Amino acid sequence: MPLATTAELVVRAAAAGRGVAAFNVITLEHAEGIVAGAEAAGVSVILQISENAVKFHGGRLRPIAAAAIEVARSAGVDIPVHLDHVEDVALLHETAASGLSSVMFDASHLDYADNVTATRAAADWGHANGLFVEAELGKVGGKDGAHAPGVRTDPQEAAAYVEATGVDALAVAVGSSHAMVERTAALDLDLITAIAAAVPVPLVLHGSSGVADDNLQAAVRAGIVKVNIGTILNVAFTGAVRGVLDQDAKVVDPRKYIAPGRAEIAAVAQRLAALVAGGSA
Repeated sequence: MPLATTAELVVRAAAAGRGVAAFNVITLEHAEGIVAGAEAAGVSVILQISENAVKFHGGRLRPIAAAAIEVARSAGVDIPVHLDHVEDVALLHETAASGLSSVMFDASHLDYADNVTATRAAADWGHANGLFVEAELGKVGGKDGAHAPGVRTDPQEAAAYVEATGVDALAVAVGSSHAMVERTAALDLDLITAIAAAVPVPLVLHGSSGVADDNLQAAVRAGIVKVNIGTILNVAFTGAVRGVLDQDAKVVDPRKYIAPGRAEIAAVAQRLAALVAGGSA
């Protein structure tokens, strides 16, 4: 089927008052598992490749992007492919030529004025090349550099930032944190509501793996639209692989342990895709 665009899914979800899950792809098996889960749930999701994942693949975007795109094209539900957390302008400029429909340009490590300048340039380039552009204001905890713990997003500053940069979606710092392996983050739902009221573009929640089901659903009701999910897939995948290897030390065929890992990714993706889209916990 034709490749969907991120803009289509996010705008559709926002209009319906629902969320759309965006799952991180590191390997081909991630993409296959995520799509299998989305098909089982009967909902559309976004596949997203981070700058860190590109670095893992030797700094080459096109091979992993091409793989994700082909898996998305074969899906029975609409699935676009997105480039996430890009700080490298050269990588940003590979997005359109690689067949992706959207990009998250991350200048949140800069001070406000420099963030605006860099993001405005990224958004102008992205729009000239037909891309849906996401950016971040505030600092989401959980990683060094751009994601070091820091201030939460101010609603009025967020409104001014969106107007100044022209971005199509805004990632906000509201209590979540990247790379959490336990689901103990507490989101500031009142802050989400205030930002959603002040900002005219869809809001994005990063670090959603550390947020419990009921809190995720409440965040969507408060105004979050795109929900980024990564670490929880890796926890499931690694747990399944470790289980197989612990049971049989003689296993050497990677298909014997990667397949169960991929199946666990599918199961987690199925449940969270439905949850974010408005299903039951």
